[in-house]
Amino acid sequence: MYFLVDPRDTVNAGYKASFEREGISSFALMPDEFLSWLRTASRTDLEAIQGFLLGDFEERAKCAGVIRKQSRAPIIALADLRSLEQTVELLEAGIDDVLPKPVHVREILARSEAIWRRVNGAVAGAEAAEETGGETRADRLKVFHDGRDPEIDGVPLSLPRRERHILEYLVRNRGRRLTKSQVFNVVYGVYSNGVEESVIEGHVSKLRKKLAERLGHDPIEAKRYMGYTYIG
Repeated sequence: MYFLVDPRDTVNAGYKASFEREGISSFALMPDEFLSWLRTASRTDLEAIQGFLLGDFEERAKCAGVIRKQSRAPIIALADLRSLEQTVELLEAGIDDVLPKPVHVREILARSEAIWRRVNGAVAGAEAAEETGGETRADRLKVFHDGRDPEIDGVPLSLPRRERHILEYLVRNRGRRLTKSQVFNVVYGVYSNGVEESVIEGHVSKLRKKLAERLGHDPIEAKRYMGYTYIG
């Protein structure tokens, strides 16, 4: 889930629609509402956020400082106008990247993932995978985190947006057990209405079957009541 902060409803609505087209959940608040929410947000809610997108408003440097005390998720600022002075100020305030508008949501996703890998020390799947027969399992499966379908042995595997997003989340957290609630919150958002958590079971079941057919083994370990682990 991505969190959008901008005082203009049109900006928030536009980016929410763009994220939705990529199958990514998002939630938007005005700057003053966001600071109040952030100070009282639960750990579960914060862990579901994969990135913060800050529009052009006076308090965003302050917002970045408060965010960084609560979350390690990437913080990206959008700039209405190019300004070296403003860019330097925002980076010094703790914002990870500054992008001039207009910018495609896929670029935001790709930059956010690059920041996440750098800040959180995540390793590429090939480096963490167990070697089998001269190749690594993770080498066979490659995810992109930018809206593109994953590839297995260099061949794209077409997936529905929700299944692709679940796979990306599991691969990013390789070896870590993720509960059904965690997966749901990331894929559908912490404030989704009209969707039951049980829908994740169906998504994961279909995803595991498709991966097993192409890989020859099931790379996702599922344990009832405990959750899911990507083991490669």
